[in-house]
Amino acid sequence: MIDAEGQTLGRLTSIIAKLVRGKHRAYFTPHFDCGDHVIVINAEKVKLSGNKTEEKVYKRYTGYPGGERFMSPAQALAKKPAFMVEKAVKGMLPKTKLGRQAFRNLHVVEGTNHGHEAQKPRLLNLNEIKL
Repeated sequence: MIDAEGQTLGRLTSIIAKLVRGKHRAYFTPHFDCGDHVIVINAEKVKLSGNKTEEKVYKRYTGYPGGERFMSPAQALAKKPAFMVEKAVKGMLPKTKLGRQAFRNLHVVEGTNHGHEAQKPRLLNLNEIKL
């Protein structure tokens, strides 16, 4: 379990991608899913450095002519706070079946209530972790 409050988006998501993929393990194998399940809480409190809150743009395409849609990080936080963390981690994973399977091990929630208490997750302090 990782608390995203006050963390920078890129640094946070690069650590999450390593954990989900399993690259922190001594027995990491590129063709095998040996990653951990990661729960990210307080996703709405993640920081962006510099002018990225105004200048960064998330693009998507509806499939129709002229259907290109743009969204700023401020709009993304208002609509779905977990979107920015999920999109950043997904971009760092491989674009294969294995990458899609690894992405299913990521659980991003807004707030601190995550619903996985039965699995007894450990809270990782990102300021002390060395990956």
